[in-house]
Amino acid sequence: MRIGIIGAGSIGGTLTRRLAALGHTVSVANSRGPETLKELAQETGAKPVTVAEAARAGELVIVTIPMKNLSKLPRNLFEGTFKGVVVVDTNNYYPRQRDGRISPIEDGLPESRYVEQQLHRPVVKAFNNMYAEHIMNLGKPAGTPGRIALPVAGDDEKAKSAVMRIVDELGFDPVDAGGLDDSWRQQPGSPVYTTDHDAEGVRRALAQASPERKPEWRATNSSPGTYAKPA
Repeated sequence: MRIGIIGAGSIGGTLTRRLAALGHTVSVANSRGPETLKELAQETGAKPVTVAEAARAGELVIVTIPMKNLSKLPRNLFEGTFKGVVVVDTNNYYPRQRDGRISPIEDGLPESRYVEQQLHRPVVKAFNNMYAEHIMNLGKPAGTPGRIALPVAGDDEKAKSAVMRIVDELGFDPVDAGGLDDSWRQQPGSPVYTTDHDAEGVRRALAQASPERKPEWRATNSSPGTYAKPA
């Protein structure tokens, strides 16, 4: 599969490494330009490109940048891509640590609905509830007892199925987490967030989630701070 990745941080870099190793044709971009991605390209065989080129790179595009930077992307980023391209949202809202206040999310809009609004494109939510190092190292063959599972939420069943196949290729059991309006169930602070459950555990955690955002995941008048000193 031809895959574009926008963002080369911990999750973006990890998915670049894993997906390229699986034989996918990967194009990767960051905010600083292709010339800053030469080492990652040499390591993985991925092609360093601009953000606009990554959005048009293939059948699936993964957007994995800080939530606060989504509004800085070009409004026409996905114009000219073919209708069936699948856009994957891995993002999380960290108001106290990094992003500051994003009012629609504070008011209850699921994070991925906000991402859709910024990208002007439907998205599938995946890869947001697991540490990058676990995505890198903890994948297991299908059928392995206790295989870690990842929730995948989206409104388009065909697009969601495509992402679930990628999750399986990476070594994790994909769990259908419903439509995008249910994606709050895998947001930070939910029972499934950074917990490495198997498939039954993921389903149970999703069912136990509460729509009320916990105080530690809400902005304050001093937000943002840092990861070391949230504000």
